[in-house]
Amino acid sequence: MPRPKAFDEEQAVDAAMRAFWANGYEATSTEDLCRATGLGRSSIYNTFTSKHELFKRALVRYTNLMTTSQLALLEDETRSPRDRLRDLFDAIVAGEAEHRRDGRGLGCLTVNTTVELAARDAEAADLLARDQQRRLDALTAVIRTGQRDGDLASTREPAELARFLNAVIAGIRVAGQGGADVAALEAIAATALDAV
Repeated sequence: MPRPKAFDEEQAVDAAMRAFWANGYEATSTEDLCRATGLGRSSIYNTFTSKHELFKRALVRYTNLMTTSQLALLEDETRSPRDRLRDLFDAIVAGEAEHRRDGRGLGCLTVNTTVELAARDAEAADLLARDQQRRLDALTAVIRTGQRDGDLASTREPAELARFLNAVIAGIRVAGQGGADVAALEAIAATALDAV
């Protein structure tokens, strides 16, 4: 009869997510995961089967947490479309300020994974593409509403503007990792809002 697990799997995934977010997939060793989760190597492999499977669970957890919170801002119909976009950028900049280490932001696990793995890991690329589409759809809807209501002045196609804003958000994450201070990140966000 198998022994019952003496740990919370979801807490282990959260701890692994933070380790992968801070260090990236390749640079996070099994030993790092053991330290982060408090589990032994055999518990990690018995439960998650491999580092890659644990990473996929961590990436799904991250995208669910981050995208859900971003979509909540974008779908808040009590706010104007411009205010919803501003709220989103404020949350992105605040997240970069909150997750700093040695003067640099941790960036975004999805952006980091796109750069590190998407070109050579089809499963990660698929997870990232589905997550990105959710965000692009929400951005497009807000922009379309803002253009219709006269709250947003740009006459560009809403889907084009959504891709632009998504790229700006990724750029803010990368700039934060590079050491840009909060004022610089806020200026990038304000410029992007002026463009729509």
